[in-house]
Amino acid sequence: MKIKKFILFLILTSTILVANAQEKKYKVHTVAFYNFENLFDTINNPNNDEEWTPTGIQRWTSKKYNQKLENLSKVLMQIGTNEQQKEAPTFIGCSEVENRGVLEDLVKHPNLAISDYGIVHFESPDKRGIDVGFLYQKKYFKPASFTNIPLLVYRNNDMNDKKEERIEEDKSDIDKIEVANDKRVFTRDILLVTGFLDGEEFNIMVNHWPSRTGGEKKSSPFREAAGRLNRKIMDSIYKVNPNAKIITMGDLNDGAYNKSIKEGIGAKLKKSEVKRFGVYNPFEQMAKDGNATLFYRDAGDIFDQIMVSQTLIQQDYSSFRYWKAGIFNKPFMIQNTGQYKGYPLRHTANEVGFSDHFPVYIYLIKEVK
Repeated sequence: MKIKKFILFLILTSTILVANAQEKKYKVHTVAFYNFENLFDTINNPNNDEEWTPTGIQRWTSKKYNQKLENLSKVLMQIGTNEQQKEAPTFIGCSEVENRGVLEDLVKHPNLAISDYGIVHFESPDKRGIDVGFLYQKKYFKPASFTNIPLLVYRNNDMNDKKEERIEEDKSDIDKIEVANDKRVFTRDILLVTGFLDGEEFNIMVNHWPSRTGGEKKSSPFREAAGRLNRKIMDSIYKVNPNAKIITMGDLNDGAYNKSIKEGIGAKLKKSEVKRFGVYNPFEQMAKDGNATLFYRDAGDIFDQIMVSQTLIQQDYSSFRYWKAGIFNKPFMIQNTGQYKGYPLRHTANEVGFSDHFPVYIYLIKEVK
């Protein structure tokens, strides 16, 4: 009996050793996007920011500003972390930032300083004075080039006749904006960053598309133009490098099912549907499953999305590939009482919140030999 038990022990031990020997190890990087919702400093600059000053409507004091930085940094340091991934995101795309200065204040916050983030930012001609930005951990990513790509749209004119397209996004009523025929209107640029993640080239776009102010149908052509411009940028990258790895992210103010994304970018629901030079959108299925990054009139949707090129969904993990996606919505970020219970905990007259959006993220993984 003892011999049988000993033999059984040897068999079990050998099985465990073999399994452990065959267990693969991966390097993981997190890519995140977060709409910071009105990250303004307290200084009155010439960019329509009077509301966000100590004497403005928001009574935006240094105390409130510093609390906003504390709240955002608390979220950013945790996005995507788990037992396998203990570090803050390698990449963070962001929107609704006033200027480079607020990003510098954010990355210097004690919650994020240890990650040593670099910043890519350009001033956009947006009427509200808000821009997109890109943060990256310097020890992992080395930017090679970055540019802001204007998106041109002309109100009361045929956008298809324009060589370039730009969209206005403003939280004022579109009907009240008086623009003459053939006059360009303004919004945020698309930010394109190209660089090397642990030696592998990546191309990353950060977007903040036009809102639905004035109605979804009326404003849809503006977002459709933004989608087509994203596609045009991708195609130009592929002409230089047919095997390029591309990520596009942002607050798109459209769901994954809308024309701007399905036709403009050409994003697909399933990996099996993605052809060469195509795009996979993991957040379409998440929306179908009832998940949301924001809410309006008790209806949730996913406007914040991260999409990846076909080159990132191949099954060869000898280089970085897409693994999986998520929405970061911890309890401390959620309103737990009142009319907006379950919504993102945002700024009010009585409380400095986080944002009216939940951030999204994906993982990139690479097998380690």
